[in-house]
Amino acid sequence: MSATLVLTNGRFHTMDPVLPIAPAIAIRRDTILAVGDSDSMKALLAPGGEWVDLHGRAVTPGLVDAHVHFQGYALHLQRVDLTGTRSLAEALQLIQAHRAPQQTGPPTHQPPLWLQGRGWAQDDWTDRAFPTAVALDSVCPDQPACLRDKSGHAAWVNSRALHLAGIGAATADPPGGHIQRDADGRPTGILFEDAIDLVTQHIPPATPEEIATAMRAAQQQCWQLGLTGIHDFDGRSCFQALQILHQNGHLGLRVVKNVPVYRLDHAIGVGLRSGFGDDWLRIGGVKIFADGALGPRTAAMLAPYENEPDNRGIVVTDKEEMHACASRASAAGLSVTVHAIGDRANHDVLDVYTAVRQEEAARPAAPELRHRIEHVQLLHPDDLQRLAQLRVVASMQPIHATSDMVMADSYWGSRARYSYAWRTMLDSGATLVFGSDAPVETIAPLPGLHAAVTRRRASGAPGLDGWYPEQRLSLPEAVHAYTMAAAITSGQTARQGSLTPGKLADLTVFDGDIFAIPPDELLDAGIAATIVGGEFKFRGL
Repeated sequence: MSATLVLTNGRFHTMDPVLPIAPAIAIRRDTILAVGDSDSMKALLAPGGEWVDLHGRAVTPGLVDAHVHFQGYALHLQRVDLTGTRSLAEALQLIQAHRAPQQTGPPTHQPPLWLQGRGWAQDDWTDRAFPTAVALDSVCPDQPACLRDKSGHAAWVNSRALHLAGIGAATADPPGGHIQRDADGRPTGILFEDAIDLVTQHIPPATPEEIATAMRAAQQQCWQLGLTGIHDFDGRSCFQALQILHQNGHLGLRVVKNVPVYRLDHAIGVGLRSGFGDDWLRIGGVKIFADGALGPRTAAMLAPYENEPDNRGIVVTDKEEMHACASRASAAGLSVTVHAIGDRANHDVLDVYTAVRQEEAARPAAPELRHRIEHVQLLHPDDLQRLAQLRVVASMQPIHATSDMVMADSYWGSRARYSYAWRTMLDSGATLVFGSDAPVETIAPLPGLHAAVTRRRASGAPGLDGWYPEQRLSLPEAVHAYTMAAAITSGQTARQGSLTPGKLADLTVFDGDIFAIPPDELLDAGIAATIVGGEFKFRGL
């Protein structure tokens, strides 16, 4: 067979132990035909095929973001972005500039137009205080507003939003949530965890068609950043939008779609199983939340937060309910993936997986499911080896460590040495897979690679060696976590994860040889091309 596309004079880091590094690759339509030396690959080129000289650029298997909220990311690109703001005043200025024009004319029966956005982090602001509805009212008095924090586990709303949601001094905290109150018991405008739903249930949702349109623009950005695939963690409307793109031939990312646990009965009812689908869109696992997040100090802890003796975070799903859901999902052929940040949450999830693995052992004919923990941000020392022992995937986001290190030291104290423990996970034998958690963080994988190998911010903080440098990875290890590990996690190693003949031709081409530069220069590196299914989706060559 002859090739339709040949790339030569590159540095192909294949993630295939049979031929780890090669100078050239031949592609036939959507599949890798051969990997080898430049002359041999060029000789395979069919008449009318394309030959590209890479001039020494590094190439890896297509990078996959193994934890993204793609609907949230796509819509985030259309909303007010408070990421990186350094003060309340700066945030208010951005909100005021983004506000919708005031409605004029006679009143209508249309639902109110909400101002939405996300990205603020009070710990990055000058006084580190939570913002208030009163402050938001000063720039947005009439239009209801709901602005999630960077973690997505807290929301800042104005008085108009509180009124529409019926939240007042007498409103009780919902299960799994908390309404922040002032000294007189009145809501301040900050909602934590499931209390956010009290407001968001009043926001008219985007239609699947609107989401699909937003995703097409977001997909373009993903290609420019070197991504060829994602593992998504949003809900039903996201799945509908992805299906619209797929049906219309517009889906150009490989998507593993995870199912929210509140849809578990529906998934079981129609007989969905992990791995169902095709090379473009397939079912992953059932997503459960065990706890909150570090920023709003709602991550569930075994011991209290530093200087907060009464705060051990919020348990969003208790161990008994989590086990019941995980057990049902497993029995139905659905893997389980659980959000766990604090050491108590991770401990409880590992206990649940211990019980589920015992149940699965009684079903020896069933294929082993690839259960996951999302984030694994803090582990108790007694739990450091348990993910490997239980064959549970450590799905982590390296950019979280450098973003969160000051908070982790402040809120977790000496316990922080056991947080974001990538090296420990890898050395224990656990599968380590990387993502971004976008839109919580940037979806760009290069900052994630930089964080993984340096544990330093772009500014160089906290110093030359990085934060807890014993947890740093080598660049090949970090790239593996964005490539082969993603295929292992989703059961797609036969088709993805390495540059091997017979696998899908998904490749990320860098603008230089990232394996030959100092780690700090990764932030200055760029993407020269992204190829999905043998087709250039982004081409800057």
